[in-house]
Amino acid sequence: MFTSKSYSNDCSQFCFICGIHSELVRPTEEIELTFALRQQNLDRLEDLLLLVSDPSSPQYGKYLTLEEVTALVRPSQLTQKVVRQWLQSNGVSNCQTVLTQDFLQCSMTAQVAEAVLPGSEFHRYVSDDHSLVRSSSLYQVDGDVLQHIDFVGGVHRFPPKGQDLNEVLTKRRSEAKFHLGVTPAALRARYNLTATDVGSAQNNSQAVAQFLEQFYHPADLAEFMAMFGQGFQHRSDVDRVVGTQGGGKAGLEASLDIEYIMSTGANISTWVFSNAGRHESQEPFLQWLLLLSNMTDIPWVHTISYGDDEDSLSAAYMTRINVEFMKVGVRGISMLFASGDSGAGCKHLAKGGNCFRPSFPASSPYVTTVGGTSFKNPFKITYEVTDSISGGGFSNIFKMPDYQVGAVEAYLKAQSALPPKTYFNTSGRAYPDLAALSDNYWVVSDRIPIPWVSGTSASTPVVGGILALINDQRFRKGLPSLGFLNPRLYQLKGRGLFDVTEGCQNSCLDEQVQGKGFCAAASWDPVTGWGTPDYPAFLAALLEGK
Repeated sequence: MFTSKSYSNDCSQFCFICGIHSELVRPTEEIELTFALRQQNLDRLEDLLLLVSDPSSPQYGKYLTLEEVTALVRPSQLTQKVVRQWLQSNGVSNCQTVLTQDFLQCSMTAQVAEAVLPGSEFHRYVSDDHSLVRSSSLYQVDGDVLQHIDFVGGVHRFPPKGQDLNEVLTKRRSEAKFHLGVTPAALRARYNLTATDVGSAQNNSQAVAQFLEQFYHPADLAEFMAMFGQGFQHRSDVDRVVGTQGGGKAGLEASLDIEYIMSTGANISTWVFSNAGRHESQEPFLQWLLLLSNMTDIPWVHTISYGDDEDSLSAAYMTRINVEFMKVGVRGISMLFASGDSGAGCKHLAKGGNCFRPSFPASSPYVTTVGGTSFKNPFKITYEVTDSISGGGFSNIFKMPDYQVGAVEAYLKAQSALPPKTYFNTSGRAYPDLAALSDNYWVVSDRIPIPWVSGTSASTPVVGGILALINDQRFRKGLPSLGFLNPRLYQLKGRGLFDVTEGCQNSCLDEQVQGKGFCAAASWDPVTGWGTPDYPAFLAALLEGK
C-alpha cells in the first residue's frame, strides 16, 4: 500500500487554508480527480530532449510532433487496463484522457472518491469569495495499482503562497519618492532593441499562463499600449485565450505578464492560457500541463510566474512534472519560469538552525529560469545589479544537469565567501539561468497606471519576449525554434548577455548568514545566471550555426 504525504496542516506553505473555515463535502457532491499514469521510455525522452537542444548534435532542432511524443511515452496497455479496471470496479466511469494518454481526468462523487482513495476525507475550504475542495488526511492506493500511477491530482495540493504584488507596491512607494521606473521604452533602451526589432514571421507565437484567480483585461492591455507602446510596431489584442477569463477586477500579476511579453516580443501573436480550474477540486497548474498534452499546435515560447517551495511538494509529483516539461521541450517549445521573489528562501529545520529553501519549477533541470536585476542608478538607464529579491540557489531534489556543471563548479570554486554548506546542496540543479530587470515596473490594471510593481514575474515575460523575437529571426532564415534553451545557453558561456557582478540576494535572518544569500559574480552565478540580454549580440549568438 502507498501512503501519500499530506501538507494541509502546514500554514507556512498554504496561505489559502490559514485562518479560514472548512466543512465536510456532501457524499453526493461531484469531485474531479486527475490520475497521472506511469509513462514509458523516459530515459529515451530525456536523451532526445538533450540531443534536439544541443547545437553540436546532428539532431539539433529535429523536434518531435505531439503524435511522436505520444508514441514514445504512452503508458503500456497493461497500465491503462489496470488503472481503468480499478476505477471501474469502484464505480468510476466518467473519465477523459489526453492525446498522450498518460492522464485520466475522472468525475465521481465524494463518497466514491473516498472509496477509491481509502483514508481521504474531502472538505470544502472557504476564504472570502474563494473555495477549494481537498482532503487533509493521508490516503492509500492499492498496491497492484501503485506501480501504474505517479500521483493523483486534486487531493492534497493547495495553491502556493504567491507574492502579493499590492504589498510590494506599497513597500516600493514607501522606499522612494522619485524613480525612473521601468517601461517598454526603458527596456528597449537598456537591452538595445530598436524600433525595427519587432516580429514579422507568420508562424511565430508566444504565450503567458494565468493561475490563482489571475486574469488580464483587454481594456488594460489596449490602454497600456496606447501609453507606452509609442515608437515601435505592436499589437494591442491577444490572439487567443485558452480557457475562461474571469470577471471582476484585473489581476496585477496577469496584467504585468501580458503587457510586458507583448511590448518586448512586439507584434508577435500572443496567447493567454487562463487556468482558474473548472471545478473546486481541480489544480490550475496541472490543468495547464494537461492542455499542453492535448494540443498539437501551441506557441513557441511560454512564460510562467508561478512556483512552490520544493519541500511543500512530493518528489514523485515534481519528477512527473519534469517529464511534462521534457515532453514540451522535445517539441521545440521554450518554457520559462520566474525564479521567485524570496531570494535564497529560508526554512527553519526541526533539529534547529536554518537552510535555504529552493523553489519549484524554478529548480527543474528542464526549464529556463529567470532571475531579477535592478538599475545601479534608479534615476537613469545604467548597468544592472542584483535585485535582492531575486530567487536563486540549488535544488535539494534534482541533481545538477551536465550542461551546467562547468559553470556552477567554477562559481563555487571562485567564491571566497559562500554561505555555509549546511544551507544548500552543492550538487543540486542550480538556478537561475539568466535574468532581466525586475524592479519598479509601470503596469496598467483596471485602467489605472500603477508604478513600483516588482518581481521576477516582470523579468520573465521580458526574457520570453526577447526569445520570441529571436525565434522570429530564426524562422525567417529557415531555422528551427530555440526550443529548450539551456544546453545552448551554457555553451555560449555568457555571449550576448550583460554580466551582472554586483549585489546579493536576501535569505535567512540569522546569526550565520545575517540575511544574505548568494552574491552575483563574473560569469554565471545563482542570483542572475549568465546575466541579462544584449539583444543584438544575443541574437547574433543564437543565429550562428543551426
